[in-house]
Amino acid sequence: MRVESVRFGRYAVPLAKPVSDAKVATGRQRPLAQIDVLTCEIVTSDGLAGLGFSYTTRAGTPAQFAHAKEVGGLLLGEDPADIGRIYDRLLWAGASVGRSGVATQALAAVDVALWDLKAKRAGLPLAKLLGAYRDSVRVYNTSGGYLQAPIEEVKEKAGQSLAGGIGGIKIKVGQPDMKEDLRRLAAVREHLGDEVPLMVDANQQWDRASALRFGRQVEDLGLVWIEEPLDAYDAEGHAQLAAALDTPIATGEMLAGVTDLVRLVDLRAVDFLQPDVPRVGGITPYLKVAALADHAHLHVAPHFVMEIHVHLAAAYPRDSWVEHIEWLSPLFEERLKIEGGRMAVPDRPGLGLSLAGQAGDWRLDEVEFHVDGR
Repeated sequence: MRVESVRFGRYAVPLAKPVSDAKVATGRQRPLAQIDVLTCEIVTSDGLAGLGFSYTTRAGTPAQFAHAKEVGGLLLGEDPADIGRIYDRLLWAGASVGRSGVATQALAAVDVALWDLKAKRAGLPLAKLLGAYRDSVRVYNTSGGYLQAPIEEVKEKAGQSLAGGIGGIKIKVGQPDMKEDLRRLAAVREHLGDEVPLMVDANQQWDRASALRFGRQVEDLGLVWIEEPLDAYDAEGHAQLAAALDTPIATGEMLAGVTDLVRLVDLRAVDFLQPDVPRVGGITPYLKVAALADHAHLHVAPHFVMEIHVHLAAAYPRDSWVEHIEWLSPLFEERLKIEGGRMAVPDRPGLGLSLAGQAGDWRLDEVEFHVDGR
């Protein structure tokens, strides 16, 4: 069994409507209108295929695609079961641009495709290959809670999510006027009642004093967590906040290297660690982080890409949460099953995903490597 061909594709998947979080409210970013995706399709000499993907928001996928084009040919002729060795080879091929960021996010698409392929060869869902603890995971919705939506719309979408089987709701905060955040949050909590799990996400927009002030004012709301209250790289600040508040702290989604995530673990800076497979560089580095988080008795609630993370959350010892954001769903033929507050692990081999026919409408570029030079 050898790698016969590798195809990379670059896609721009449009959102139904642009969304805005606190980074937009503070003028740091523009509204998000599409998700840019890098796909990797690996075919072996015996005809088996693996599918992986990475993504960016607002910028970066052209750079990922360019890096993939430079190193992708090194996969040809390799035994795809040797995931660790392949990852190391591709990492060294691009060593001069570092071991995090664009380079490893390009490798993430390859790494996910190799794990998908390995699970398919075993005839198992990825979660089962990794060693599942459960057949479903707790799921919360984020896409209905963005700041561009009036509070009545946020409440309506929260109700629709719960009626559709989702178990928790997250809304965005972090606006320049904290009183407006508190008003919206109180309205949602009153609408949902005290029993519905509720999270908030400030998208890194507070300083330490503001985050502490907000956290103290919402202690009686019983939030599941306060997410990204500080700059993503302020591990010490998150540690101080976690020690000062009863409400759990969550962060980690923006960190693009194992070392930075491990620092959060070492400092006990989070209660819920939130690694993101495409951003951290793939399933291989994600598993390293998850093992250390488990050793520290932390929950792991991976960020976005539920299509991948449902498998990894099911294979983590502690039953945590997976984030429901449906933005990538149009890219794939299959849909995830959600009921009773939980997302079921697909019973199909591998990730259980295939590209939808309409994906071609959003493809911006592609390149293919083949052992015979085609």
